[in-house]
This record gives sequence, structure tokens and C-alpha cells, in this order.
Amino acid sequence: MNVVLYARVSTTRQADNDLSIPDQVRQMQEWCKMNGHRVIHVYIEPGASATDDKRPVFQQMIQDAMQKPVSFDAIIIHSLSRFFRDGIEFGVYERKLKKNQVKVISITQPTSDDAGGEMMRRIINLFDEHQSKENSKHTSRAMKENARQGFFNGSRPPYGYQAVSTGVTGSRGRKKKQLVIHETEAEVVRLAYTLYLNGYQGKSMGFKEIAMHLNQRGLLMRGNPWRLQKLYAVLTDTLYRGDYYFDVIDSKSRTKRPPDEWVKTSIPPIIDAVLFEQVRMRRESRSPEKTPPRQTNSPTLLTGLLKCGVCGGALTVATGKGGRYKYYKCSSRHSKGNQACTSGNLPMEKTNEQVLHQLADKAFAPDRLQNMMAELRKKQRNSQENHHERINNLSRELKQIEERQQRLIDAIETGILELDEVTQRRVQQLKTSKEALMTELVNARRESNLPIEPLRASQIERFSQKLRQKLLSKDNVLAKNYLNLLVDRIVVVNNTARVTGSYSALIASSEMIQDKTGHSNQVPTFVNDWRARRESNPRPLASETNTLSS
Repeated sequence: MNVVLYARVSTTRQADNDLSIPDQVRQMQEWCKMNGHRVIHVYIEPGASATDDKRPVFQQMIQDAMQKPVSFDAIIIHSLSRFFRDGIEFGVYERKLKKNQVKVISITQPTSDDAGGEMMRRIINLFDEHQSKENSKHTSRAMKENARQGFFNGSRPPYGYQAVSTGVTGSRGRKKKQLVIHETEAEVVRLAYTLYLNGYQGKSMGFKEIAMHLNQRGLLMRGNPWRLQKLYAVLTDTLYRGDYYFDVIDSKSRTKRPPDEWVKTSIPPIIDAVLFEQVRMRRESRSPEKTPPRQTNSPTLLTGLLKCGVCGGALTVATGKGGRYKYYKCSSRHSKGNQACTSGNLPMEKTNEQVLHQLADKAFAPDRLQNMMAELRKKQRNSQENHHERINNLSRELKQIEERQQRLIDAIETGILELDEVTQRRVQQLKTSKEALMTELVNARRESNLPIEPLRASQIERFSQKLRQKLLSKDNVLAKNYLNLLVDRIVVVNNTARVTGSYSALIASSEMIQDKTGHSNQVPTFVNDWRARRESNPRPLASETNTLSS
């Protein structure tokens, strides 16, 4: 009888370090020799579970067995569990093969071909399936506890980290591993966060631009070019702030488990929590659901900033004379017709030039900058003594939330609490409270770090000149970045425009004039809680209102 052999182990680690497969093949070959069978092929599956049929070598063997005419009469296996650990699936494939006159024969668990033999195979399959589930349950429990104690379960550490052996020995005699920072890779991670937050040479950068920037400089992702998905993972994964979670993905369904089932492992952070939150909030602020892509990506200078003072609609770009002329037009008139609003059109190039010049010459003139910064610093000094206490209170509340989260997860895992709708809702409430506290803590720390020392007249003059230079530069992208940072909106009524913006953003921008490293082209850090004219000076100043026509 012509036969084929099928040998399998569950993991590639077993295949590399175990003698199971060679032993299976040797025993099957000796059995075939004793029984006068001719082996025409050996199928070896290194590293695949028998709980399902997602096994490439197994599928190839079944495909070969279903050919007509069939080239072999039987599939020889060491034990029934090598073929399948699921009783139903075993029966399906056994009947499928039987229709093509191919048998499945175990050399260690022989059964007859009659009804009694079929029943015996089902019983053996049920025991194998039960044993597989029990092993999986105990393995999962051990790995969760291993992660909870701070050890790494995986084989390939995440980018930015390396797995190092510890002095602790595991259940199978292997040394347990922990994640530590890989300094070379960590520098690339830090650079990616800085580029996303601050841009490069005055230009903001998204995932695509950062990936290109890193690849062009040879800062590859472990020898491979950076792809958007990998970069997105680096800029969004909480592990880089030290919150690493195990058992997030269900290995069978490949779907994400509920957060209350994740196991947190303590690892050293590469990115501090403040920077991580700043990047997260900037990413969310650039989301299409919150910020129209045209405002972020459009090359048009004032897109997203101009508002109609008559009806409140946005001013969009329109063209005339076959595209030779461009102007800003109220979106209500653009979509509903000229009768929808009484505002007029504004020539695009002339409007851009006048807005930039008015900002450079009046809004950001040295004497006015000095007055604005003095006013804001006065308010800062009055509230500075409260910042430290506020930060301590928020940090204490955040720690209490994290402790309550951990106690709740421990109670669920140990069986003290049942994972029902009430506990799931409580887990989500704690998570929401934690995120809100972290956001508030980031804002409090940023506010406390704003400079309060007065700038000298020469520094104010220098800052005014640099700001003017950037606003009036021929680089529209650079000018647009500064406008989006400093200006909240420009409301136009007839030929008059009222510009409103943030004093605190202006203060943050002024820090670069004291930078002695020469990074004068860097775009200032994005101020996340952008609120125009609030808290610093709620009423518009006279020089905010400027005439567009000359």
C-alpha cells in the first residue's frame, strides 16, 4: 500500500529545539516497513495547532489526497491528535478522505474500520480536544501571571525595546525575559514623536512625511523601510509611555479583546506621558472628524481661517475667467446662490498679502507684543502659586484611579467579581476618568512651564522681526503653519477683518527666540487647548480690526 506520513508540532520553537518530529517520522517509517507499506512522501508541519485546519502543509496534503486518480492509499500519523484535536473537524475530513478511498491510520492508537472503531476514534478525539483546551487554559493563565509580574511572553520585542534574560527561571527551565530600552531604536522613536509634534524646518509633518524623512536618512525599521502602518503604531501605542498590555488580541479570532481582559506589564517608558498626550491630542485634532482635511493639507493660505461676518459661513476658494482669477467667496453663496448672503468676493492674492502684512506690521509689532505678553504674564503670576498644588492633586487622583483599575481587574481575574454588564460599565468609567485626568494634567503642566520672566526689549524686537520674516516669507506652507498656530479665525465684514488668536500660543512661540542652538526655523509646539481670546483678554483690542482695502 502506498502511504504518506504526516508529522506535526504546535509551535516553531518546538520544531527548532525538540526531537518530536524526527521521532514521529522514525516511528512511522519503522511501522510502515514492518507492515509492508511504501512511503512515497513525508508531510511535516512545524508550528501549527491542530485545533483548526489553518495549516498550509495539512491543506496541501488534503489537496493531494483528493486528486483523481489518487496517488496514495492512506495517511499515516503517530497519534490521532497529530491530525486533529477537534472531534467534529476530524470526522469531516475523515469522511471526505474516505470518499476518495484514502484512510487515516494512527500507529499508536489503532482502530478498526467498522462502527465500533469509528466510535473509539470519536472518544479519543473528545479526550484530545478536552486536553488541548485544558492545556490552553493553563498556559494562558501562566502567561498572564508572567506578564503581570513584569516579564515578556513574546518572541519578538516591539520596536524600541529588546528582550533580555533575567535571573528568574521559568517552569520549563528557561530564563524569563524582560523588556528594556534599545537605545538606538528608542532615539528613532523619540525623533518620530518630535517630528509629528514640531515638524521639520518650519513644515508640519504627517505619518507619510515622517516615514519618508526616516527612510531617506537610513533610519530604517530593523532593516526595512518605514511604512505608514508601522509608524502609526509607534505614534499611537501606549507601550511607549510605559503602559504595555498583554493578551490584547484573541489568537483564534484575531480580534481585539475587551480592555478589562488585558494584562498590564510594567516596562520603562521611551516617551514621557506629557509628550505622548500632546501627540495624541494633536493627532485627534487633525482627525477628519474634527478638522477638515482641507484646513490641514490645503496649500491655500487662509483656508479654514476665513469666516463670513454676515452669515457666519466659511470663505472658500472660487475661480473666475477659466481659472485665471482666484478669490474667497462665502460658502453659502457658493452652494445656495448669490441671494443667500450679501457679502462680496475677496481677491485671494490681495487678501492673503493684506492679512499677513496687517499681522506683521500691527498685531505683532514690538510695542504691542510687549503689552500682550506683560498682560498674560501678570495673569500667570497670579495663578502660578496654584499650579503646583493643582498638579499634585491631579497626580494623586490619577494614581488613585490606576490603583482602583488594577484592584477591579484583580478581583475579576481571581473570581471575586463576575464580569457582567455592571463591572464592564465600571471598567469603562474608570478608563474615561483616567483619560480625562491625564488630559487635564498635561494642560496643567504645560501652563506651569510657560515662561513668566519678562523679555528684554531686544528680545521682543528680535521675536517680532522673526515672526514678520516667517509670515511674509515666500514659503506659503511655513506662513500657513504659523497662522494656524497663532490665529483662531478671521471674520470678514465688507472690507474689514477681525483677527482673533491665542496669547498663550504667542508666548509658546516666543520661546524659540531664546534658543541658542540655531533652530530658528522650527515651528513652535502646537498648543492643544486653543481658545481664542479667552482668559487672557476676552475683548478684542483695537488693532485687531483692520481694513483689507487700501
